[in-house]
Amino acid sequence: MRQETDSLGPVYVPDDALWGAQTQRAIENFSISGLKQSPAFIRNSALVKRAAAEVNMALGQLDEERGRAIVRAAAEIMEGRWHEQFVVDPFQAGAGTSHNMNVNEVIANRANELLGGRRGVYKPVHPNDHVNMAQSTNDVIPTILRVTAAELGAKLLEAVAELVAALEDKARAFDGILKPGRTHLQDAVPVRLGQEFGAYAHAVRRDGERIARALEGVKELGIGGTATGTGLNAHPDYHLAMVAKISELTGVTFRSSGNLFASMQSAADFADLSATLRTLALTLTRIANDLRLMSSGPTTGLGEIRLPAVQPGSSIMPGKVNPVMAEMLNMVCYHVIGNDQTVALCVQAGQFELNVMTPILAYNLIQSLEVFTNGIRAFTSRCVLGIEANAERCRELAEKSMGLATALNPYIGYSAASKVAQEAQARGVSLRQVVLEHGLLSAEQLDAILDPFKMTEPGIPGREGLSPHSV
Repeated sequence: MRQETDSLGPVYVPDDALWGAQTQRAIENFSISGLKQSPAFIRNSALVKRAAAEVNMALGQLDEERGRAIVRAAAEIMEGRWHEQFVVDPFQAGAGTSHNMNVNEVIANRANELLGGRRGVYKPVHPNDHVNMAQSTNDVIPTILRVTAAELGAKLLEAVAELVAALEDKARAFDGILKPGRTHLQDAVPVRLGQEFGAYAHAVRRDGERIARALEGVKELGIGGTATGTGLNAHPDYHLAMVAKISELTGVTFRSSGNLFASMQSAADFADLSATLRTLALTLTRIANDLRLMSSGPTTGLGEIRLPAVQPGSSIMPGKVNPVMAEMLNMVCYHVIGNDQTVALCVQAGQFELNVMTPILAYNLIQSLEVFTNGIRAFTSRCVLGIEANAERCRELAEKSMGLATALNPYIGYSAASKVAQEAQARGVSLRQVVLEHGLLSAEQLDAILDPFKMTEPGIPGREGLSPHSV
């Protein structure tokens, strides 16, 4: 162990640690969950520190020797080195001071090593004076989260686009397959399987558009506001220079928030993004459950589609195969919805010039983005792409559906059609048989009217040969 000193007094730190006294206090204070911030959040923490060093050098605030060492140390972290040195639990000091100091101390110690110094000495590079120059936890942590959300959000949109494409492919492939529609889980007028999948694709695409819109909000940065939005201890040109430098380093076009006080106070952009993830989760869990129902059986359920068999489904029942990828997606969706509730509570918990709940807000939002991306990609590749239609079963059920009676309305009226449907269901016979027995329509007329395929398009089936209410 080595002894370091902070404003509260001496602290013992492991000799081989790149972190320092304030990180060590956080380890001792916040052994809560065993969780750590994601690699993406760590990488972008270093990216913001690198950008600050480069900007401060350009503005004449930081000398080249220290600045270059900070940039080199930060670049190593961005490349994936030293991530084991970021040890602060997400449940930590409000606003993220512990994480910010963990980053400052690791970079300072590594920069000093690069300059021939020793860990824990903080000469010539100091974690506060140099690595944290022109910064406060209050503007740094939200900026790290915005950069990370923009990065991970782009990957999520790619996964969403892949799912939309897969659903559209199935919509085209299944367009000629007739099946019963269902409302209230009861028989309804027929639809084509391709129409159902086309609707799924449309809904997911719309949710992706909502996410893309919300991501534009997180690209507005308040870095340079320092503690409360005043920009105290930062060069007047620092804010806009940081926005430009972060854009350069990431390849993403970030913008000034336009009001640094609002940037310190409000985390509403994160609530907006999280809410769009929640909406996508609601859509996807609905679709996953539809697929589970349509594939139910295979012999005692609906059995309208077949999902890919990706693993045995039971430890006791031989040959059983379950819709495991749809089940996994349900779990992902429920997790994202729960995370959104945490984000919402964190966002409303800010007071005056600061939101102190940012660390766990960041953890949950980033986790949602990562888990959702991975879950959607697995669902697309291992489920949707391999879905097969059971066309014979679909048509069999469509032709038995009491929903076909709806097509009789224009010809015999709603009341008479209701009696036909009720009698057919009670006797266990077809609608066609009941209509013919009562002499309501001829066989030729019924052929034209009760064509299930014609019921899946706008119009009145059989109208080309009959006039409504002409019988």
